[in-house]
Amino acid sequence: MQRRQFLTSTLVASAFADQATPPNRLAPQKPFTVKAGDARSGVHTPFKGVNANDVKVSGKDTNGQLAVFEYIGIEKVGPSLHVHHEQDEIFSIIEGEYLFQVGNEKFTVKAGDTVFAPRGIPHTWIQLSERGKQVYMVQPAGQLEEFFRKLTELKGPPTEELIQKMHKAHGMTVLGPGLTLN
Repeated sequence: MQRRQFLTSTLVASAFADQATPPNRLAPQKPFTVKAGDARSGVHTPFKGVNANDVKVSGKDTNGQLAVFEYIGIEKVGPSLHVHHEQDEIFSIIEGEYLFQVGNEKFTVKAGDTVFAPRGIPHTWIQLSERGKQVYMVQPAGQLEEFFRKLTELKGPPTEELIQKMHKAHGMTVLGPGLTLN
């Protein structure tokens, strides 16, 4: 009787252990390199038509856990004030200087600094220097790669209605204009 109880308990525990295994366990991936000036998929997604904004590590590479982008700015621009509903965003400044707003706080950052913008907190930034470079990550990967691809496919500047619709379709909301230089 004790043996039967032990076997039953072991089987039940084993079944629950399988359910406790994280569903997004990553399968082994092959290492890769994305050269300077290249995008992971070979598709470049310029920001506002001029500045480079390329995927370096795709969400497809990480089973949706993370996406990494490289931004190279040659114009003093930045995104609208927006919020990611399901993603944290981390910015690592490689070159130049930027003014960031995260929530109600505004601060200037430069090469070597890192900014964390938690999901659900509005944020934006603007490049202050003539040239800038940052590597930024979103976790989980979400739909940001697809969002940039869709923006790149547009034939001209989007209307306010279209930009709101596109953000919403990709897990974000535009809350207002971006920062400006005075």
